Amino acid sequence: MAILNNNSDKDNNLHRYNLNSSYESAKALFASWRDGTFREILDDWKWIFTYSAHYKGAIAFFVILGIVSTTLGLVGSIASKYLIDIITGYKTEKLAILLIIMIGSTVFSLVIGSVLNRITMKLSIDINNAIQADIFDKIIDSDWLSLSRYSNGDVLNRFNSDVGTVSGNAISWLPTIIIAIYHFIATFFVILHYDVMMALFAFASAPFLLLSSHYLISRQREYNKKVRELSSKMMSFEVETFYNFDTIKSFGITDRYSSKLRNWQLKFKDVSLKYNMFTIKTNIFMSVLGSMIQMAAFCYCLFLLWSHSITYGTMTLFLQQRSALSAAFDRVVGIIPSFLQSSVSAHRIRELVELPKEVHIPESSKMDAFRDQGYTVRMSDVNFAYLENQKVITNSDFIVEPGEIVALVGPSGEGKTTMIRLILGLIRPEQGHVTISSGGVEIDANANTRHLFAYVPQTNAVLTGTVAENLRMVREDATDEELIEALKLACAWDFVSAKPGGLNAAVGERGRGFSAGQAQRLSIARAILAGAPILLLDEATSALDVTTERQVLRNIVQRQPNRTVIVTTHRPSVLNLCQRVYRVMETQVTELDEEEAARMAMDF
Repeated sequence: MAILNNNSDKDNNLHRYNLNSSYESAKALFASWRDGTFREILDDWKWIFTYSAHYKGAIAFFVILGIVSTTLGLVGSIASKYLIDIITGYKTEKLAILLIIMIGSTVFSLVIGSVLNRITMKLSIDINNAIQADIFDKIIDSDWLSLSRYSNGDVLNRFNSDVGTVSGNAISWLPTIIIAIYHFIATFFVILHYDVMMALFAFASAPFLLLSSHYLISRQREYNKKVRELSSKMMSFEVETFYNFDTIKSFGITDRYSSKLRNWQLKFKDVSLKYNMFTIKTNIFMSVLGSMIQMAAFCYCLFLLWSHSITYGTMTLFLQQRSALSAAFDRVVGIIPSFLQSSVSAHRIRELVELPKEVHIPESSKMDAFRDQGYTVRMSDVNFAYLENQKVITNSDFIVEPGEIVALVGPSGEGKTTMIRLILGLIRPEQGHVTISSGGVEIDANANTRHLFAYVPQTNAVLTGTVAENLRMVREDATDEELIEALKLACAWDFVSAKPGGLNAAVGERGRGFSAGQAQRLSIARAILAGAPILLLDEATSALDVTTERQVLRNIVQRQPNRTVIVTTHRPSVLNLCQRVYRVMETQVTELDEEEAARMAMDF
């Protein structure tokens, strides 16, 4: 599956749907406990912590700096209380020391805040890279059939947006909650030191906001999943549209695709507005409650001030720290949206990384000793179906030996490419065996035998870069002379040498700058350069003229006489060069006798 780069615009859209109300998330979390999904959330976070565990020292340092910064902030607030009392009471003997404390705590908090910001950014990048690299390796090693059930856009969205969400919270989540809890407790005891009632009043306000909003709390995880699923579908549409842009323009149906885009936008808008209204109602309700509590606390402070129970400085400290206490509680509860959001993202990533893996048979390395002898590829009584009860290959046999060119023919969609996948070990038969053998050693086709193959697909397989970069994909250490030789054997050197830059001529996306036949010859040159003893050509010469096609095939065989060559084709010119011809039709693979093969060649 192609892994394409994507912009961060999707992330920006997703952030619009991050929950603004921490209280909603708390209820969603409690609900998950009741309905049994809390265990699933914990499993997702256990998976996240497998990555966080590599940064234990940095997390501990992060926590310590956060606690120090919070403590300095409280010291500065207490100093400001005494400063106000001094000014209002005309007592100036401690003014200098208090100013030094205030300025010092502010500067230290600023420095520590900057250090924390730097550490957070570095850790976020490190863990994002670590998760992406690990997940990339696991996706690449996933079973082809299992992974093919996911669209490119969905895989991209999970690989970028979901990994970004997880990496952004994997490191910060634990330090943030520890620091917030410390801030909450420290602030409570600072207020308690000056007035018990005010401390109880301030402590009760934050939980009251949570408890009083229970009827508004719902759909946290569901909204998050809806947004990400819709984002994946939109990305799939965008990837497919731009990848097939030439085809869409050729059919003159650009208006239709513009209409489809607008339909996706309307769906996205619908989700946006529904959630926006939900959060607006919640925020209004919470703001009204917050204002009522703040007004009550203010009136209580005025009463204490009027009764001379507190000073102006103490009143300022109460009001400031009551807000800080509520904010600290909000930060504690505010961890929950990130907790749930990361759980959703982690679950989506785990679906990919926990896909069945490709089959690896370590003993396959024994086959390398027989490269010069060549290899026999055999299918024995193979049955295969992509979907249950819908056979593509039934009870079929096939063999090709070293030095042979064997053709697979038949109507489109009957199973020729499926046979190529079976031979490459991308898919495995439900019954029977596909084997590679030589020198008395026989191994089932698997991921570890794939290096014995050079594959040229029927689709355009050249990549953006230069001619040399395209060829060196398979052999990074190949010299320019070896590149030129491979191009000559593929009948491609004439047009490559005529290009400005020659080997360094630019190749545009999907082979732009080269004709379809030239792009095919570049792909064949790459396969020749690989030097693999088994060559698979899946309609790989369809864009070549007959003379060039025959010359290319002759060059391939002459360069490596023991090479095993399998071609799928509709061209009679290829059949005339083949030692055997197999017809793939109605789920059966049947070897044609010479007379049938000759007649088929004439019928083409």
